[in-house]
Amino acid sequence: MTLIDTHAHLYYDDMYNNLDKVLDDALNNGVEKIVCIGTDLNTSKQSIDIANEYDSVYAAVGIHPHDSKDVSKDYIKDLETLVHSSEKVVAIGEIGIDHYRNISPKDIQQKVMIEQMELANSLSLPIIFHNRDADKDILDILKHHPFKRALAHCYSSDLSFAEKLLDLNVLLSFSGNVTFKKSINQSVIQNITLTDFVLETDCPFLAPQPYRGKPNEPKYVKDIATFISNLLDIEFEDIAMQTTKNAENFFKI
Repeated sequence: MTLIDTHAHLYYDDMYNNLDKVLDDALNNGVEKIVCIGTDLNTSKQSIDIANEYDSVYAAVGIHPHDSKDVSKDYIKDLETLVHSSEKVVAIGEIGIDHYRNISPKDIQQKVMIEQMELANSLSLPIIFHNRDADKDILDILKHHPFKRALAHCYSSDLSFAEKLLDLNVLLSFSGNVTFKKSINQSVIQNITLTDFVLETDCPFLAPQPYRGKPNEPKYVKDIATFISNLLDIEFEDIAMQTTKNAENFFKI
């Protein structure tokens, strides 16, 4: 039984300072591959350094919408340099739009997302996108700008929007929030197929029940898979096998 954590931020101090144990615990819970996701140039570089050090870890490089207001004029060139620095880089991300906090202006968020999509396209890499209260903007951008493959990180919209993304061949990703009571994600998962989604922790954020409010770790992918297995009344091994296959195909790992 193999699981993949498709979205982790392993460079936060509490986790990074205990990384050997964090990765051992993940492995002991069947999580054999982890994608460490950058949110700016610095954390993208850190993600690559971690991936280069640990066989089980891969990296994604990108500028998060919160950080898009701070990019330099050469940031795309800098991201491209990072991609070429290691064969462990498997995606451009975390890019996207966030209208919940609006830390960066809307027009800058859109511009930086589109520029990074263009970079990903030129490098034949997939994108991993963040979407918070921005369904319309995300859909408009995806419809009008080409991409190789796209992953909706920490999916938290409704079934109607999920179907629109699936029509564009976007892969959905579910984190610990699917285990929360009254999560709309549960009805989404009940109405899509096993080939439509992958699993993630978004650690150290969004720990699943019953660890909610505590630091999240890659090992908890197993708890998320177990919850989905029970929700769908599908064997755990089938959930693990298909979501792992989906992730391997998406990231080419």
